[in-house]
Amino acid sequence: MYTNFKDKAIEFVKEAVTEDTAGNYDKALSLYINALEYFKTHLKYEKNPRAKEAITAKFEEYLKRAEEVRKMLDNQQSNGGNQAVGMQKRSDSQNGGKDGGNDSDAEKQRLRANLGSAIVMDKPNVSWDDVAGLEQAKDALKEAVVLPVKFPQFFTGKRKPWSGFLLYGPPGTGKSYLAKAVATEADSTFFSVSSSDLVSKWLGESEKLVANLFNMARENAPSIIFIDEIDSLCSARGDNESEAARRIKTEFLVQMQGVGHNSDRVLILGATNLPYSLDQAVRRRFDKRIYIPLPEEHARATMFKVHLGETPHDLTNADYAELARKTEGLSGSDIAVVVKDVLFQPVRRTQDATHFKPMEKPDGSAGWIACAPSDPKAVEHTLTQFAEEGLAEQVVIPPISKSDFDIVLLRARPTVSHDDLKVFENFTEEFGEEG
Repeated sequence: MYTNFKDKAIEFVKEAVTEDTAGNYDKALSLYINALEYFKTHLKYEKNPRAKEAITAKFEEYLKRAEEVRKMLDNQQSNGGNQAVGMQKRSDSQNGGKDGGNDSDAEKQRLRANLGSAIVMDKPNVSWDDVAGLEQAKDALKEAVVLPVKFPQFFTGKRKPWSGFLLYGPPGTGKSYLAKAVATEADSTFFSVSSSDLVSKWLGESEKLVANLFNMARENAPSIIFIDEIDSLCSARGDNESEAARRIKTEFLVQMQGVGHNSDRVLILGATNLPYSLDQAVRRRFDKRIYIPLPEEHARATMFKVHLGETPHDLTNADYAELARKTEGLSGSDIAVVVKDVLFQPVRRTQDATHFKPMEKPDGSAGWIACAPSDPKAVEHTLTQFAEEGLAEQVVIPPISKSDFDIVLLRARPTVSHDDLKVFENFTEEFGEEG
């Protein structure tokens, strides 16, 4: 539905240039903005570097012209020179708003094109089994996103599917990863949005984007709207809050409530590291509020295995269990960083080695691997010398060992403090439930 963004952008550009040349700057600006939005969306999907470079150049060219037109219109307005424009608008309304519907449709298309990139077209390929631990959270989400689609007969009468899920907890505990699993496993249209997708510098446009997002979700139901860092959009209302921020929150509340719309098959999935920052009215709209805590011991052991993947190593299940015991207090992202550091340990050893010994590579060809000077087969050599001799491809990286993890863990530090955890535990006691 929203794939042919480039052709649509070119179509708007042609119309914009025609109006620009004719001196109809008001219409030209609107058309330039439409074209720019479509170009911007197309760039997110364009994979060819040369094509991307060419489109970016055109985007900048039309953006520059749009800014020039806007300045001209601003100058006209300040000098009272926009009377003709106003008369034309009044004339259109007297003629029954002949062009009003087209303008409205064009604006709707532009806003939806801006949201087109929020639709996750390619599934992330993250299954429920890839998410270590969090069994209760996974079961709750399965109940919310799988059952209503596969067994709609279960949800009749007063039994309605969950309409809102809030995942909260420390950074790096897998909230977004859970959302990826939902996108993979759910047979639904998945929208993934952030504040940058919904906040516009143009007055009144942010709430229109919110309304169009929910309308698109209803039209493409069953659907899921995932809003990462929802606190940045729906923080608690206060006296110092801007009118624009207040309006976007109000629109969120109205749309989440679903007044005047059938939203039974639309699930709102929010994630936040700052649950107390959420506006209380928004918080109340989420039926389920699930705490995503730091990973437990068995989950940490699984994470080490998952992140190490197929990389050659000599670790045993007992080694994984010991690593899990040693890393209490580390988040999932902390463990990912630890493993990434460990993956470079064999490279560092090879780079610093002064002796290598010959070996047979898996494919049967000759190779060299770093060793201790005391090794009976040791030959004094350096990595630089192998490169200079044209034998770089013969150097083999040794497998990862438990000692590599021990070295890295000496400098690993958790990113979540006990005080941080206390805040989430208090919120769970007041408003949430364990995941």
